[in-house]
Amino acid sequence: MSFRRIVFWSHLSVGVTAGLIIFLLSITGVLLTYERQILGMAEARLSPASMSGEQMTADELALMAGEIAGQARLSLVYHRDPARPVELNAGRGRTTLIDPYSGETIESAAGPARDFFGAVTSLHRYLALSGESRATGKAVTGAANLAFFFILVSGVYLWWPRAWRWSFVKLNLLFRGNLPSAKARDYNWHHVFGIWALIPLLAVVISGVVISYPWAASLVERAYGDGPAALAVSADGDDADASGQNMAASGPTAELQAMLEAARQVDPDWRTIAIALPETPRAPLVELTIDTGNGAQFDRKRLLTFDYRDGSLLTDVMTAQTQTPARRARIYLRFLHTGEVYGWWGQTLAGLGSLAALFLVWTGLALAWRRLVMPAWHRRGQ
Repeated sequence: MSFRRIVFWSHLSVGVTAGLIIFLLSITGVLLTYERQILGMAEARLSPASMSGEQMTADELALMAGEIAGQARLSLVYHRDPARPVELNAGRGRTTLIDPYSGETIESAAGPARDFFGAVTSLHRYLALSGESRATGKAVTGAANLAFFFILVSGVYLWWPRAWRWSFVKLNLLFRGNLPSAKARDYNWHHVFGIWALIPLLAVVISGVVISYPWAASLVERAYGDGPAALAVSADGDDADASGQNMAASGPTAELQAMLEAARQVDPDWRTIAIALPETPRAPLVELTIDTGNGAQFDRKRLLTFDYRDGSLLTDVMTAQTQTPARRARIYLRFLHTGEVYGWWGQTLAGLGSLAALFLVWTGLALAWRRLVMPAWHRRGQ
C-alpha cells in the first residue's frame, strides 16, 4: 500500500470518526462569531432624560464600589458612548452597571443574550456537560479539534497536484455547474470549501489545540521563552523602595477623576478606559488601561500608571510590553481562535471558516457514505 493511500484512508477514517463533533464545533463557532458585538448592542443604555445634570466623579463611584461589590479586586470601566453605563467589574463574569448620574445600579439588558451565548459556549467547549463530566466533554472537543487539524493537513497533501496546471487547479477552486451526479457535486464542493477556507481554519484549529492542551501551550512558551518582562516604575531620581515607603506614609491626595480626564487626553481614539481601583486606601500607584480596540486586541491597549500622591503620570506603555513574549503569544492565540484579534473582519473570516467546515463535514461524510456503505448494501442486495 502506497503512502498516499495510507494518508487517504487515515483522512477518511478520522473524518468519519470525528465528523459529528467537528460539525457541532463548527455550528457553535458560527453562532459565536459576533458574540461581542451582539452583547454590546443588547446592553442597557441610559435614557436621554436620565443624562441630565452632572455625572458623579470617579472618586464618588469608587467609594460606592466596595458597598456594591464587596472587597474583591475592582475596576471601573468607562465607555466612549455617553449612553453606556459605567461598568463595575469584580472578576470574571461579575459585572454591575452603574448610572454615573444617579449612582444607582442598572439591571443588565443583555441577560437573555448572555444566557444564550453562555449555553452555546458550554456546548462548544464541553458538549454542554457539567460537574465531573465537564472534563470528559472538554477532552472530546479537544480531540476532535486535533483530529480536524490532521484532516486539514492530510487534505492538503491529498489535493496537492503532482504538476501545477491551471486547468487542474481551476476544477477544485471554483464551483462547477451541470455535474453528472450528487457524488461529483460533493467532490467539487469538498475541494472548493477546503481550499478557500484553509487559512482561516488552520488559524482557528491550531489556536484551539493550544487552548485545549497544556503540552501545546508549553511548546509555545518554549518557542518564545518565558523570561519575565521587567517594568520598572519609580519616581524621578528617587530610590524605588524609599519612594514607595514615602508614598505609603504620606497617603494619596490625587483624585481619580483627574487621572481619568488625563487618560482621555492621552489617546483621543479611546473606546474604553478601565480604572483599577486601589486595594488599600494608602496604595501608592493607580493603573488605568486605555483600549482603542474591541477588548481582545492586545496591541491596542496601553497602561498608564499614576502617582496617587499628586496624580502625576509615571509610565505610559503598551500593555503588551508588560507581558513576557510567551504570554503575549498565548493571548494572541486565544483571540486568534475567535478572530477577534483582527477586529470584525477577523471574526468574519473565522465565522466563514466555521461555516465552510459545516460543508466540509457534510460533503466528506456523504462521500464516505457512497464509498463505504452503499457498495455494501448493493452487495447484500445481489
